[in-house]
Amino acid sequence: MPAITTDNILALNRLERPPETDEPKSILNIVTAPSGFEGEGFPVRRAFALLSLENTDPFIMMDQMGEVEYEVGEAKGTPWHPHRGFETVTYLIDGVFKHKDSNGGGGVIGNGDTQWMTAGAGILHIEAPTEEAVLKGGLFHGVQIWVNLPASMKWTNPRYQDIHANDLTLLTSHDGSSLIRLIAGKINSYAGPGITHTPISIIHATIPPKSSLELPWNKTFNALGYVLSGNGYVDGNNTSIHTGQAILFGTGDYIEISASTIQESRSNNLEILLLGGAPIREPIAWHGPFVMNSRQEIIQTFEDYQKGRLGIIPAEESKKTSI
Repeated sequence: MPAITTDNILALNRLERPPETDEPKSILNIVTAPSGFEGEGFPVRRAFALLSLENTDPFIMMDQMGEVEYEVGEAKGTPWHPHRGFETVTYLIDGVFKHKDSNGGGGVIGNGDTQWMTAGAGILHIEAPTEEAVLKGGLFHGVQIWVNLPASMKWTNPRYQDIHANDLTLLTSHDGSSLIRLIAGKINSYAGPGITHTPISIIHATIPPKSSLELPWNKTFNALGYVLSGNGYVDGNNTSIHTGQAILFGTGDYIEISASTIQESRSNNLEILLLGGAPIREPIAWHGPFVMNSRQEIIQTFEDYQKGRLGIIPAEESKKTSI
């Protein structure tokens, strides 16, 4: 798992240990993500599919893409397709992906990079493996998160940002055992590089065997976890978690997670994604690639897409489209 790491974790800034009077967050639910396929046929786990939108708000969905080892000629992506009303966050742990959109945004992301696309009022885009990735094959693994926008921002102008792995804020736990990659949001006084419309935090933590992470959490945010790989415990080591499981945290002051002594052969550590945000608490009308506030807005969005109001695919790219 070549997501950004460090040669000397003890040289990183350490998070403060929560005060003894603080309480770890309770556990409301743990679910195992169902599997499926996306785009041109790459495998995904639907991380939040068994959790309600009320509990995941402001997150609409999250897919774990892969982990899959492509043979030569097998690498897959998505055809051109539209979005409106939310943001997509693609965090690539292994492999290479390229993005291009109708607003002129785009780039190539690799191991540990993130691309952040604000669809806002509407955009068309494509996500695909590079030519080299198709020719050579290789490991592909990442996540894509859909972050809702409030009604007041659904018509904001589209925007694209690349966040390179080296730009992430790297921290360690109070005891120097766990590596914390802060992609967006804040922990204590430390901030991640992601520029967000909706207040959220996104963190990728690596917890070595027999170690625990106590992570301070914004009291106005909900809290979700997803095990990318490995085995561990929550709820004071009373409840086990493993690869492909999503955790819905409840009340409390900080997130507490421990890594099991025995891990998977392909990963020596517990790798977990932690997310949270300020719930928007507005009506959600979600149909395919569009997330709005009412059925009428969804109908209008389909009409706008059909009339080309969400953007135009460049002529040289117009062979593949999808909705």
